[in-house]
Order: sequence, then structure tokens, then C-alpha cells
Amino acid sequence: MSAPTTAPARVKTDGLAPDSGPRRAFSPRVTAGIATGALVILLALVVLLLLSTPVEDPAKIVIPGVSLTAFFQWLGVMGPIVQIPIILVAFAAVVGVLLLLIEYAPRPGRVYFWIRLVACFAIPVLALLLLRPYANAFIYVLGIALVSGAALFVLDYRARKGAGYLFQLVLFAAPAAVLLLIGLIYPFFATFVQSFFDKTGAEFVGFDNYVWVFTQPEGTWSVINTVIWVLICPTIATIVGLAYAVFIDRAAGERFLKVLIFMPFAISFVGAGIIWKFMYDYRQGDQLGLLNAIITAFGGDPVAWLSVTPLVNSLLLMVVFIWSQTGLAMVILSAAIKAVPPEQVEAAELDGANAWERFRNVTVPGIRSSIVVVVTTVAIASLKIYDIVAVMTGGRANTSVLAFEMVNQQQRFQSYGHAAALAVVLFIFVTPLIVFNIIQIRKQREIR
Repeated sequence: MSAPTTAPARVKTDGLAPDSGPRRAFSPRVTAGIATGALVILLALVVLLLLSTPVEDPAKIVIPGVSLTAFFQWLGVMGPIVQIPIILVAFAAVVGVLLLLIEYAPRPGRVYFWIRLVACFAIPVLALLLLRPYANAFIYVLGIALVSGAALFVLDYRARKGAGYLFQLVLFAAPAAVLLLIGLIYPFFATFVQSFFDKTGAEFVGFDNYVWVFTQPEGTWSVINTVIWVLICPTIATIVGLAYAVFIDRAAGERFLKVLIFMPFAISFVGAGIIWKFMYDYRQGDQLGLLNAIITAFGGDPVAWLSVTPLVNSLLLMVVFIWSQTGLAMVILSAAIKAVPPEQVEAAELDGANAWERFRNVTVPGIRSSIVVVVTTVAIASLKIYDIVAVMTGGRANTSVLAFEMVNQQQRFQSYGHAAALAVVLFIFVTPLIVFNIIQIRKQREIR
């Protein structure tokens, strides 16, 4: 006679309630429908917010004490001895909340379910309160917060990969996504639009700003100099860095020599510009600059190096940049050379190849990906150069570059249209280098 069977007891997952078993996930179609509906509602609220009638001097929604400003004002009246433990406690509280939401809240169980439910609505509303929206926009911003929180909770509650999967994913990705949207994507589109308006941003002028960039001396020289910088600086910095890496490798005092060569890279461009400005210094009487001191010591006349045109002064500025970037190139290429299999070098030597042939046919192909990384990295840095030009010449004597002229047009001349057009041109120059670098990195990963 068989013993009677009993239904297995459900296991408690959090000590308070039995586990309700695996939850049924939404189908991809239902999930996409919920996400699409929430997105449509959010976009509608944003559009209504933008189209709402502006109010002169509107009042802000402020709850006393619920803002970072109020916290720091309260903290500022405390003594230094009291401020330190308060800051430590506040920091520990923030870290604790983040650990709770990221590590513990995504777990299955009734307690963790309620933690996620509260967080989904509390986080958007708390962000709303910290932003302190205007009274006339409060209802729209509150709607945006509540709809986003509800969508996050529903999608998370029925997440296909288990409890809290989507919730955890959003917590990790949302800060970076928001910063990317605010700090990169929105400024890009705003700058692109601004480039088609006049200096005040009020009148649409079409492509006039771009015509100015390529026809007026200020814009034209900035483009020409930038192209020269990006052609010369990466090439020379990579060649010199590669030479350092080859000759210093396995030499006596290798580490000490590498530290000396790498030190200029640790100096800021402002500091490097000041140092080399003393090297090129020109004045009447006794010479402070090293170059003119040498020239006058041999009976020559001092030269105003940073005013010599055409292109001589720009080349002298490039020397400063190359001096600071060679150490980076040396470190990367030296590590790549050490990773070349010694068996290949020995095989080439047994085949009768001399040192130059071994370097050209074995070493260089083996470090090709590292050379590409160095060239593109230095090229992107040379496209963005600003500090050296600003410190040493201030863009005078046809030494301006795109990054400097962009800031100069905005800060000095208040010409936002010209500055935006220069920024777009600079972006166009940088984009191919970034795309090429990404392609090379992907190819290298496929090889590995």
C-alpha cells in the first residue's frame, strides 16, 4: 500500500511570505506595447510642457529642506568639527541606499518587491523635488515622473530574466545615459542648430557661418593650422616614440630613461606652454630665451620666434605638443614591442635578416594595432589643442586653431553662430578618426 502523497510546502524567500513561484513574463509584443505607450505619453507630456504658456517670474515649487542647496546652507553654519561627521554620515547613507537598490532590491521576495515598488516612484519624484520645477510646469513634470516610474515598475515586475533584472539594469545604465544625453547628445544638436543662426542666435542665416569659416582669415587659418597639426604631430610623435621604445628597450637604466621621457606627458599643456615660451622668448638687450641666448652668444640678432610667418611659429608650437606626447607613444609602443613573440624575431635572424629587416618585417607588423591607437589618439588630441596656442601666442600671427578660434569667437566677440560653425567643423574632423579607431579595435578583437 503506497503512502499518501502530500503537496510540497512552498519555501519562504524573505522570512515574511512564501514565494509565489516563478512569475509569468510578458510576451515581447506586450512588453514592447507597454514601453511604446509609456514613451508616447512621456513625449506628449514633454511637448505639452514646451508648448505651455510661459509665465513671467513664475514661483518655484519648494519644499523646505528638500534640496541640495538647503542641505549645504544648513551644513555651512556648522563648525568644522561637526561638518566632518555629518558629511561622512551623509556619504555613508547615499552609498548604503545605492547598495540596497543595486545589490539587494533586485532579489525575489515580497520585501524586495515593495522596495522596488517604492523606489520606482520615489526616485523620479525625488528628482522632481530636487529640480524644483516652476509652478506652471509642476503638473507636467510630476506626470513625467509618475509615468516613467510606473513603466519601470511594470516592466521590471514582469521581467523575463527574473526579479529585479530591468530595475537593476536601469539603475546601472540610467546615470550614464542621462549624463550622455545632457552632456553630449543635446549639446551636439543644439550647437548644430546654432551654427545656422547669426551671432545673437535670433536670425536664421543658413550656411553663412560656414562660408565665413572657409573664407575669412580667422576661420581659414584655424582650419589650415588644424589640418597641419593633425598631419605633422601624430606622425612625428609616433616615429620618435617608436625610436625611443626600440633603442631604450632592454638598455641599461631602461626604467629611469623611460621615466624621464614620460615626464613631459604628466605636465599640463598650460605648464608646457609656459616652459617653452621662455625657450622662445624675445626681447631687447640681454636674452632670457634659450634659443636667442645661443644666437646672440655667436654674434647673431635675436629672433621673435613666435611671430615668424608663415607657419614657422605654428611649427614651433607643434614642437611643444610633440614633446609632451612622445612619452605616451613610447610607453604604449614599448609594451607592444615586448609582446611580440621572440620566436618570430629569432626565426627572422636565422633566415639572415639584419636588425633593420627584422624591425621592418617582424616588429612593425606585430605592433601595427598599437601604432594605430597611438596615431589616432595623438591626432584627436592635436585636433582639440587649445591651451598651448592660448598661452604662447593667443592665436596671433596666424597661429589660431579650430578649438582656440571657437572659444575666441564665443568669449571675445560674442559670436555664437561662428563659434558653433567652428565646433561642427571640428566635430567633422574628429569623427573619421574615432570611427577608424573603433574599426581597428574591433578587427583586433576578432583576431584574438
